Amino acid sequence: MNIIFHVDVNNAFLSWSAVYLLKNGYKEDIRTIPSVIAGDEEKRHGIVLAKSEVAKKQGIKTAETLHSARCKCKNLSVFPPIFDFYKETSDKLYEYFLTFTPDVERFSIDECFLDLSNTTLLYDDILALAYNMKEEIKEKFGFTVNIGIGNNKLCAKMAGDFSKPDKVHTLFSNEIKDKLWPLPIEDLLYIGKSSSQELRSLGINTIGDLAQINPDKLKKHFKNRSTFMIEYANGVDDAKVISKTSKNKCISFSETLEFDTKDKEFLKRKLMVMCEKIGIKLRQEKLFAKTIAITIRTNYFKDYSHQKKMLNETNNTMELYQNVLDIFDITVGDNLIRNIGVRVSDLVKTRNNQISLFDNDNKDNDKIQELVDNINNKYNDLKIMPAVFYKKNN
Repeated sequence: MNIIFHVDVNNAFLSWSAVYLLKNGYKEDIRTIPSVIAGDEEKRHGIVLAKSEVAKKQGIKTAETLHSARCKCKNLSVFPPIFDFYKETSDKLYEYFLTFTPDVERFSIDECFLDLSNTTLLYDDILALAYNMKEEIKEKFGFTVNIGIGNNKLCAKMAGDFSKPDKVHTLFSNEIKDKLWPLPIEDLLYIGKSSSQELRSLGINTIGDLAQINPDKLKKHFKNRSTFMIEYANGVDDAKVISKTSKNKCISFSETLEFDTKDKEFLKRKLMVMCEKIGIKLRQEKLFAKTIAITIRTNYFKDYSHQKKMLNETNNTMELYQNVLDIFDITVGDNLIRNIGVRVSDLVKTRNNQISLFDNDNKDNDKIQELVDNINNKYNDLKIMPAVFYKKNN
């Protein structure tokens, strides 16, 4: 049985800044006063990145402008982000997790997945281990975390969000009906505001309602995305923990956008460019990928990803992109996107094509791709690209 931990630092940027300031002689713990972490007001990043509980109680929200936050709280203390310290702390936390298992995936700067499935002989009481880990992090690093435990990544992440801060929660397969199904539909991972409104208009108010819906009824409204939504509502997720120590390394590209957007055509073009970059990298190293994922960061600095096992290992740009499109809607949803990326994993040096009755052989595509690469390499630039690259952003 798989045992997955999801460890999430509580209010990371503000907590880490508090630790840094206290270490450097600041007399007050900014977690106990109305305070926010925010960037330069003259730049795009001059928004609230994190807020204390005291500030939250005065109505301050993440991603609002500093001007708006100050209007709500006249005695608000504002501190700039300390990104170097955040990264240093994140790295130390990652190294700490590696003392428990080599299978650690850094999901974001303040979140990690740990696969403890092969450590049951070392840790016979998983729940006790989680509580000990949580307390040791508090004592060793000076901040708190939430730990969610489940049989897959989805359930572990959902469990970690049940209540905060400084908590341990479980969501095992046998707890889905009791713990997950009663929750409002908005609480399900990847379900955004507009999707939840549409689901409620269909009489789907809880995660349990979604889990038991007739797939045909949902497909009329959400098309291919409906399959993933119903699976998630039932706690089904086959995504693996992808660690740096894995023999199957990964290749990824991501981009922080100049503006937050939910323009799907714009985002698809960004993903197309990333698929081309990944395809080039794979072909240069003579590798093929079996798994592909989209990663996003929303305007609220929440990180999500969704992955897909492809029918065939590939390094062909258009095949990579086609598989990205298959998981685009479920990953992006109706979120405002701040950062988007593509990642491939399960890399191999040879491939064994499974040819569907409805598919053509990929040999012609590979020959065309090789020809395009040769021309582009000859002229030391991308001279030939898919036509979608030339589409204007209007």
